[in-house]
Order: sequence, then structure tokens, then C-alpha cells
Amino acid sequence: MVNDGMTQPGAGVDWDAESAVFDEEPDHGLRDPAVRAAWASRLRTWLPDRPADLLDVGCGTGSLSLLASEEGHRITGVDLSPRMIDLARAKLAGRDAVFLVGDAAAPPVGEQRFDVLVCRHVLWTLPAPERVLRHWRGLLRPGGRLVLVEGVWGTGRPVGLSAERLTSLLRPLVAEAGAGSAPHVEPLSGDARLWGREVEDERFAVVATF
Repeated sequence: MVNDGMTQPGAGVDWDAESAVFDEEPDHGLRDPAVRAAWASRLRTWLPDRPADLLDVGCGTGSLSLLASEEGHRITGVDLSPRMIDLARAKLAGRDAVFLVGDAAAPPVGEQRFDVLVCRHVLWTLPAPERVLRHWRGLLRPGGRLVLVEGVWGTGRPVGLSAERLTSLLRPLVAEAGAGSAPHVEPLSGDARLWGREVEDERFAVVATF
């Protein structure tokens, strides 16, 4: 959930109010065919090549959920904003998708477990990210994966979560899993198609399998 790297979301943002204009950002609404195609291409490399149960935490209006659904994945989306959830439900109407109002840090999914958990530009806003990551790992089936898109934005007082910090939080969790693989970092700043413009800040994806 970022815009131009200058004004960042976080505590105190009224996401219900923001929902009306949220999809106007190129990487939020994915309305531009080139931006949409760029995200679809990346998702195909991050997600399993067979239909999977996918949890999209902090799903917003469901743009990434829709791309994953189009690849045959079964979607559960969670967002704290009821209006965001309403928009996501409308966007994926008729698809194998369920959207729930709830906290991304503790998704209200009960005993359900998933093959993939996707989160974009949300983890950095949550208190105690190491605790959140441990909880998210517990929502995965054996062999499941976390797909986390994050970054660091701004120059004078940068905010966000660096790739170095995120991988350092993930490595102990992967090691505990035994059969997991080291977190893979994929830089995203250099692909202007993803953002609808050139960007100079740190943007990346981390994929960790457990």
C-alpha cells in the first residue's frame, strides 16, 4: 500500500475513506494493462504452478487476489477496512474467493491452513513483525510459502522494512522448518512497469518456503 514513495500509510490512516481512491494508484488498481501484466508475470513465478489455497493479508481492494484467482488459486482475503473488503468482494464476484474483515497480523481464519500467504506493503506497518511472521508461518501447510512484497521509502526519514531486515527475521523460521529453503530476495525497484513509473527507492519481494 504505497503511492509515490513520498506519503506513506500506517497507523491513523482511514482506509475506509481511502478505499474510494485506492485503485487510482497504478500498482493498486492494476488498471493499466502493462502494470497488470507485470504483476501477473511476477505472481506466476512466486506462486505454485498448481491450484493452491492462498491467503492474501492486507488485501485492499483485491487486485492481487484477482490475478491469483485468474491463475486458478483459491483465495481468502483479509483486510481491516470493511469498504476495502466490499470492493474486493465485488471485484472477485463469482470466483472461488472469500473476503473477511480482520487484522492482517492475526487473520480470522480459524483452523484453516494455506499453501501460500501473500502480503504486499503491509508487514512494515505492523508492530512486532517477527511475531507476525511466526504467526503467519503457523497458518501454512508443510511446504507452504510466504510471498512478501515490501520496501523502504523516502530519503530524509525513510520508512519501511529493508530486504536485509526481513530476511534476517525469516531465516530462523525457515531453519526451524527443517526442510525449508533460504529466503529468496527479488529486487523490484528496477521494473518501472510494476509501479507505472520509474522509482528509486528500495522495493523487493521475498519468497520463503517452509
